[in-house]
Amino acid sequence: MTHKERLLTAINHEEPDRVPICAWYTPEAERTMLRHLGVESDRTETYKAAGGPLPILMDHDFLISWVGPCTGFYANQAEEYTDEWGIGWKWFKFADSGSYTEMVKHPLADIVDPADFTMPDFTREDRYTGACRLVQEYGKEYGIMGGCACTLLELAWYLRGMEKVMEDMANNKDFMHAYLDKLLTWIDEAGSRMVGLGVDIIWIGDDFGMQDGMIISPALFREFFKPRYAYLFSKWKTLNPNVKIAFHSDGNIYPIIPDLIEVGLDILNPIQPKSMDPAKVKKLYGDKLTFWGTVDIQEVLPFGSVEDVVNEVKLRLQTVGKGGGFIISPAHNIQSQVPLENILAFYDSAKKFGTYPLKGH
Repeated sequence: MTHKERLLTAINHEEPDRVPICAWYTPEAERTMLRHLGVESDRTETYKAAGGPLPILMDHDFLISWVGPCTGFYANQAEEYTDEWGIGWKWFKFADSGSYTEMVKHPLADIVDPADFTMPDFTREDRYTGACRLVQEYGKEYGIMGGCACTLLELAWYLRGMEKVMEDMANNKDFMHAYLDKLLTWIDEAGSRMVGLGVDIIWIGDDFGMQDGMIISPALFREFFKPRYAYLFSKWKTLNPNVKIAFHSDGNIYPIIPDLIEVGLDILNPIQPKSMDPAKVKKLYGDKLTFWGTVDIQEVLPFGSVEDVVNEVKLRLQTVGKGGGFIISPAHNIQSQVPLENILAFYDSAKKFGTYPLKGH
């Protein structure tokens, strides 16, 4: 099978030759892997538009072109910088876990009327040259995904601050609806263009989960976000009935999984195993959703042994992989403190034990 055939077979709830594989990295972890593979470069493609060599070198089954707010995460090497949305970022160095950017400025904290701010222009053709290149050069061999994460809730609080957005949903509902309608325009434009370019999957996402529960109530999710996702999913599937839609949320989001299914979701990511039981979600929703992720990034990958990693991969394959509907991946970015041998053990064991028909080991 080609990588693309393998991916699409799995998403259609059939068993390909093996379970599809993916991983994504922080910039430091990406550089570590590239150096291990003999690619000496400080250029990284984490959250960039055109992808990079690592997914192909590591035999991933799909390539991702990123667009939108998430591209601001590591956009500049300056100690502090401001992205195109006006969000202020600053680099922080942690002795045992690498360097990361954190938000230090929310430009819309004091805005009263959503009409008073200008959105970045997502009709610009240059935003989609990376996706065009991936589709044209690799689209026959690999699945191509349009990555449009940090879609609505996350963008809302990146711009305004978390406390303000929570207050708006409770006490300033008219403002919040108008605000979200304005933010919706970027993903409506970007997602529709990606579908038109011929990507196989549109990947959006907003973190609604904490470690053991939801950030907002299911009722607020249904009031503010579900109808807007329903609009997007319906539009994209009208543009191309074959396009698949993936959704990312960290944490425990058990209460809203049926809502996401109802509005047309195909793929749920990342099934964070410290928050939701992958075997349980497979049993409950495996006939309706493909699950992408499940491999523990909080404990096993960074702090476990190679044997722990192998056993984790085996467990996820056996409990989630049967019947297709599974893309195995770490449940978030591989961090800089994850040992190289553990990263390699993930890939090696996913291929070794992920061949269909899956067997007990």
